[in-house]
Amino acid sequence: MSDNPTLKDDGWFTFARRAPCDHFDQRQDPNDISLLVIHNISLPPNKFGGNCIESFFAGKLDPDAHPFFAQIADLRVSSHFLIKRTGELVQFVSINERAWHAGLSSFQGRTRCNDFSIGIELEGADNTDYTEEQYDALVKVSKTIMRHFKKITLGRVVGHNDIAPGRKTDPGFAFDWAKYRKALTN
Repeated sequence: MSDNPTLKDDGWFTFARRAPCDHFDQRQDPNDISLLVIHNISLPPNKFGGNCIESFFAGKLDPDAHPFFAQIADLRVSSHFLIKRTGELVQFVSINERAWHAGLSSFQGRTRCNDFSIGIELEGADNTDYTEEQYDALVKVSKTIMRHFKKITLGRVVGHNDIAPGRKTDPGFAFDWAKYRKALTN
């Protein structure tokens, strides 16, 4: 990824590989974007590589390809971004649109976090260390987002577990929040 990823007016990053999906809708107020949510995902669970995550967000996951897939194949979810283990940035939804990544959620007393947030998925699992390439890409993308959306301050960069406590655990205890936050302030 470029050292200076650029966000275009249409909400797409210039250095992201586009994998558009249909699992999104219009934001009620595009000027209300004020939260950045970090997630993790691996499909099948704890397995990395392949295109299962992209198939899942596209609504094309084969329920017969793995026993776990039968449980989730009909879900309609998405995220704005995925950062693969290699550091590759994939974008599914324009950040001007509402991706369906947060689910039942609240932040500082406000519910429906999808309405005012941007979601970044890291290919990973709660108990597996993330790669340096992922941290590098995450920092670059996060800084670009924070420059563009001034309401997203360091205190408004959270994990899925922070907005859905008891329901979600990602990005997990393997995610190095101190390293990430320090890099965001440099």
